[in-house]
This record gives sequence, structure tokens and C-alpha cells, in this order.
Amino acid sequence: MTVAILTISDKGARGERKDESGKVALELITKLDAKLARYDIIPDEAELIREKLVDYSDKLRVDLVLTTGGTGFSPRDKTPEATLAVLERQAPGISELMRFQSYKKTPKAALSRGVSGIRKSTMIVNLPGSPKAVRECLEAILPILPHAISVLKGEAGECGESRDAE
Repeated sequence: MTVAILTISDKGARGERKDESGKVALELITKLDAKLARYDIIPDEAELIREKLVDYSDKLRVDLVLTTGGTGFSPRDKTPEATLAVLERQAPGISELMRFQSYKKTPKAALSRGVSGIRKSTMIVNLPGSPKAVRECLEAILPILPHAISVLKGEAGECGESRDAE
């Protein structure tokens, strides 16, 4: 599995804040034996977010893009809108699962506007910006990611059986 991590943070892009959220995402995806293809930090600019997501999926053809940040209520938070602009199909259950798991710890999880979906053969998942929330959300979906990617690539059936068995 190839992965790109995109941290969306004005302060992070200017070097005024260390990117702890992206590092947590990187730490957790290594549990899946995933290969990091790209890791970028950009400001909260919708057009730049869209460009990166298209580049990762269309040119680099990574299996999974994890974004961190820009999913809240701040006027600068544009990640969900930028993501929706490039998705071909949505995968709302993934985002719902993350919010549900986080809600068990804090009702503020309901304020996350992150979305998930598919562009070509790439899954894109918006994670919140805080390292703690990234850990909670990513741990919630880690068990399903390998199967989701396998189905997306046409390597597994909907019920977890390989295509060879069909």
C-alpha cells in the first residue's frame, strides 16, 4: 500500500508549528506495512489542496491519501470542500466511524467536517488537525483500510474473498 500524507496548516507551512499530526499518521500507517510516497505541508488554501489531491491520485497513483487539518469550523478550514471537489465517489461510513469513535471521548468530535472518498483508484481520508484526534480517528479505521484498498484495486471481493476465489 502506498500512502501520501498531506498536512494542511497555515502555521505549519510557514514553519511556525511542528507537524505532530502528520507524524502520528505516519507512525500509524507503518503498522500496515505501508510505503510513504509523499509527505507535504501546505497552507489552508482550497486550490492548493485540490492540486495536491489530484497529483497524488492521478500522477503518483498512491493507494491512500491521509490529510490532517482544516476540517473544523474556522473560516480558514477548507479541506472538506477541496476534497469533495476532487472526489468521484464518497465513502461516508469511514468518516462516520471516525467521528463515532472520537465522540466516545469528546462530544466536540461532532464538530469535525472531514470527508472520505475515492478518486480513480485512490482513497482519500480527511483527518482532524490535532495529534490526539488523528490517533483516535486513524486507529478506528486502520483495521478496514487494507481490505478497502484491496477492493478498490480489484484484488478482493466485497466480502473479503480474493478475486482468484471467484
